[in-house]
Amino acid sequence: MSVQTWTFIIVGLTFALYIGIAIWSRAGSTSEFYVAGGGVHPVANGMATAADWMSAASFISMAGLISFMGYDGAVFLMGWTGGYVLLALLLAPYLRKFGKFTVPDFIGDRYYSNVARTVAVVCAIIVSFTYVAGQMRGVGVVFSRFLEVDITTGVYIGMAIVFFYAVLGGMKGITYTQVAQYCVLIFAYMVPAFFISIAMTGNVIPQLGLIGDVTDGSGMALLDKLDQLHTELGFAEYTTGTKTMTDVFAITFALMVGTAGLPHVIVRFFTVPKVKDARVSAGWALVFIAILYTTAPAIAAFARTNLINTVSNEQYASMPEWFKKWEETGLIAFTDKNEDGIIQYVGDKDKNELTIDRDIMVLANPEIANLPNWVIALVAAGGLAAALSTAAGLLLVISTAISRDLIKMQIKPDVTEKGELMWARIGAVFAVIVAGYFGINPPGFVAAVVALAFGLAAASFFPAIVLGVFDKRMNREGAIAGMVIGISLMLWYMLKFKFGIFDGGKDAVAALQPGWWFGISPEGFGTVAMTVNLIIALIVSRLTPAPPQEVQDIVEDIRVPRGAGSAHVH
Repeated sequence: MSVQTWTFIIVGLTFALYIGIAIWSRAGSTSEFYVAGGGVHPVANGMATAADWMSAASFISMAGLISFMGYDGAVFLMGWTGGYVLLALLLAPYLRKFGKFTVPDFIGDRYYSNVARTVAVVCAIIVSFTYVAGQMRGVGVVFSRFLEVDITTGVYIGMAIVFFYAVLGGMKGITYTQVAQYCVLIFAYMVPAFFISIAMTGNVIPQLGLIGDVTDGSGMALLDKLDQLHTELGFAEYTTGTKTMTDVFAITFALMVGTAGLPHVIVRFFTVPKVKDARVSAGWALVFIAILYTTAPAIAAFARTNLINTVSNEQYASMPEWFKKWEETGLIAFTDKNEDGIIQYVGDKDKNELTIDRDIMVLANPEIANLPNWVIALVAAGGLAAALSTAAGLLLVISTAISRDLIKMQIKPDVTEKGELMWARIGAVFAVIVAGYFGINPPGFVAAVVALAFGLAAASFFPAIVLGVFDKRMNREGAIAGMVIGISLMLWYMLKFKFGIFDGGKDAVAALQPGWWFGISPEGFGTVAMTVNLIIALIVSRLTPAPPQEVQDIVEDIRVPRGAGSAHVH
């Protein structure tokens, strides 16, 4: 059967599974809509957390970026993995004990201020929309190639699926759907990795294949071979970094602390019955996440080696079918500058004739390696599972921010549970529409867009959450000033240096690089904005009145590791 037929079958079956689970587990109360009733098993919650955590950026884009950036791509591995550990150990147990299952709810109550709550709602919506833009872009990329529709149509299909199970099922539907999506995405990620590792290195375990020798008779280690290919073609050595250590540190740290402020992951620690279960599910999630994250560098190296061997100095007319199919999507482009019909894929920009979108590397990897058609279709289903699982979690954050933190807590406190549930679903509909727009008009590669979302979370939430837990003298004035200045600074830097908004648009972005502050890229600037937020918050809090005594007592209490209530929904 053809790739397209296999794709229809496998993707169709997985979508039927997701929709079936959403109908079976649809939410009937606000408790089920927001936190799945608080009764999810820790292992199941660990899987759901892993699926929520590993978005299209992890599945589709991370290995693609590493395959092009080489050593520099390690910032994504270190930042995202370290960030999850930071969240699970440093913040989650305390937030769980505080009993607030949304970040704006925590900030509103901890800082005894609806202004602080509103600022947090705005920040949560900005972060979530930036993040979800990357997911919808990932959905569009997958559909455009494997269902052979344009990216816009692909995004519409993805919107319809997410809309169905996020709006109907709420957190209860999303949780059990994400368990299924984790199983699909990890199977889809590992199967081609096993196949390709055996073919290239003779080792079934990809992680060992990465440090093993290639089986082409040269006796060279895989990474040495890749370094040689890069050097011959004029690219930087694969295993040598080109970024400054300052920028590497800034990006890694921004991704780490941004993780700890991501609202859609924090909610996950309220879907289990007890604090102990939250810790156990965090441990399981780390195991499930590590399977993919330790495999990504191997997939990146395999894909890069196969790509160079397939396309470099080859006749364009003799390119295999996968090349032509990806060309039709516009994600690979060949410009025959010297009109000799041979693809010059080289490091020199003036001579290079091939442009490749980094987001296709994982999806195209099985095709480049000539794996069976069912494996190619399976990877497409895995990419969709990764994108849709995170998109659903983010959409729920947006709908909860609107229904609970704006309507219930501020605008209409006497709203009935039925009315609140209706507002939550209206919020989800609004979020799906806006997310679809960003998917059709994406601001960049999936992982790059997601990195910006982490920077925004770092710049806004991280200091307010950490100081809210560990500094009882932190007050509302300090928290509000820090969040507003932090996210404003990050947004300005992002718009200026990533999108060239103030300097001639996207075409001017490359020329702006020498103007980066301290040599730090927009993806890493969250570290600077977060530091400014932290300093401003501390200074302002010391120059203004201390919080009420009852708030200081609560802060003292949540640091005592005994007792824990469930999430306060009403």
